[in-house]
Amino acid sequence: MNCFVDTSAFLAFLDRDDANHSNAAEIWKVLLSGSALLVTTNYVLVEILALAQNRLGLKAVRAFQGSIEPVLTVHWVDSGLHEAAVAGLLSQSRRRMSLVDCVSFEFMRRAGITQYFAFDRHFREQGFDAAAINSQS
Repeated sequence: MNCFVDTSAFLAFLDRDDANHSNAAEIWKVLLSGSALLVTTNYVLVEILALAQNRLGLKAVRAFQGSIEPVLTVHWVDSGLHEAAVAGLLSQSRRRMSLVDCVSFEFMRRAGITQYFAFDRHFREQGFDAAAINSQS
């Protein structure tokens, strides 16, 4: 199984004060012990590194780089995917939908990935399925 991992899951895992931290830590442990291929995009990496640095400091960035990123399969967004995501963003006409989310959704559709690990309701709204162990998304 391929499982797309979103910024919200990474941030919850890194931030011990996050309301979803315990759940994220448990889910992360289960995903790592299973056979799931953990997939994300470089746009998500940019987003999580910026948020982690701003909210948690460089120690969290180092933790992410040292122990989380190495187990991920990172897809680098090309201009075609970026343009499709911008078109999706503009068609949503929703202020709270981010370009990073739209890139994630477009990538998942193109790659045939249906499962996600996130604490962001937009994935479910877009028709994706929470990883079987992730019941709070």
